[in-house]
Amino acid sequence: MGGLFSDGKFILGIIFALWRMCSAKETPANFVFGDSLVEVGNNNYIATLSKADYPPNGIDFGKPTGRYTNGRTIIDIIGQTLGFKGFTPPYLAPTTAGPVILRGVNYASGGSGILNETGKIFVGRINLDAQIDNFAKTRQDIISRIGLPAALKLLRRALFSVTIGSNDFINNYLAPVISETERKSIPPETFVGILIARLRLQITRLYNLGARKMVVVNVGPIGCIPYQREVNQADPESCAEFSNQLSRSFNAKLRTLVTELNKNLPTANFVYADVYSIVEDIIENYISYGFENANSACCRVAGRYGGLIPCGPQPSKVCVDRSKYVFWDAYHPSDASNMIIARRLLYGNSSDISPMNIVQLLQAS
Repeated sequence: MGGLFSDGKFILGIIFALWRMCSAKETPANFVFGDSLVEVGNNNYIATLSKADYPPNGIDFGKPTGRYTNGRTIIDIIGQTLGFKGFTPPYLAPTTAGPVILRGVNYASGGSGILNETGKIFVGRINLDAQIDNFAKTRQDIISRIGLPAALKLLRRALFSVTIGSNDFINNYLAPVISETERKSIPPETFVGILIARLRLQITRLYNLGARKMVVVNVGPIGCIPYQREVNQADPESCAEFSNQLSRSFNAKLRTLVTELNKNLPTANFVYADVYSIVEDIIENYISYGFENANSACCRVAGRYGGLIPCGPQPSKVCVDRSKYVFWDAYHPSDASNMIIARRLLYGNSSDISPMNIVQLLQAS
C-alpha cells in the first residue's frame, strides 16, 4: 500500500506541475529604448564622453556596468519583479546574441534624445532613431531564428518601454552652448511641438515593427536635479521653474499623443507613465519615503548640491548610505528612488500610469 500511495502522490505531483505550467502566463520579452535613465551599458562600446563604466557607479550593483546609478535602473527593477530571467542586456554587448535576444534587448544610450542632434556635446550617443534601427535588426534576427509567425506573436506579447526626452532639454534646448538669441528664435512651445511630432513618427515606427504593449515615460521634473539647482540663479534654494515648465508642457502633449495613438493604431496598448508626478511626490515628501536628502547628489565632486561636475572616479565623494538620497549624482536617481518609481509603474493607479499599470498591461489581450 505504501508503494502504491507514494506512486499516486508522485503522479498527482506531476499533474499539478503540468497544470501550473499550462495555466501560468509565459514571461514576455523586454525591449527597452531610452537615455541614461535606463541604459545598461551600450555606451561602453562606443566613442563617447557619456559613460558610466567606472566606479563609483554601480557601487551597490557589485561593479560598474554602464548604469548611471549606484544600483539598478527602473527597468532593471521592473524586470526583476516581473520575473524576467536576468537583466535585459545591452544591444552592443557581444554576448547579446543567439537565443538571448528572444528575452529582450536594451537599446538605451546615455546622452541620447528624440532629436538626432541632441547630445552632440558628448560626441557619440545612440539617439532614438538609431535605437529603433537596431531593434529592426534584432527583429530580423528573431524572425530568422523562430520564423515570422512566432516572432510576431512574441513581439505582440512583449513589453516595450520608451524613456526619453530629458536630454532634448538639458543637453539641447537648455544647454549652455545655446545662446539666448538662438533659444528665443525657437519659442518653447515650438520646440516641444517639434519633439512630439518626431516622437509620434518614432513610436509609430515601433508599432509597425510589431510593438503592441508599450510604456511611454514622460520627462521628470528636470529642474529639480542637482545640476539644475546649481545653475538656477533665480532661486538656488528651489527647483529651476523654467526647466520644469518645459517638462510639463512636453508631458501634456505626450499624454495627448499616447491617447491619440491608442485610438488610431489597431490593437495598440500604449500607457502613459507619469514619472514627473511620482518624482515630484518623492521630492516633496522625501522624509515619509525614508530619505534624508532630496536635493543633493550622493556622489559629488563640487557645488552646493554636488551638481557642478559629473560623478566620476577620484576625487568624487560618495555618501555612506545611498538609500537616504533621492539622487545618486547630478542627473540621475538612486536605486532607492528607482525602486519607488518602478513599483508605482507596476502597480500604481491612473494618477501614476494610465490607462493601466504595467501588470495590467501585460495581462491585457
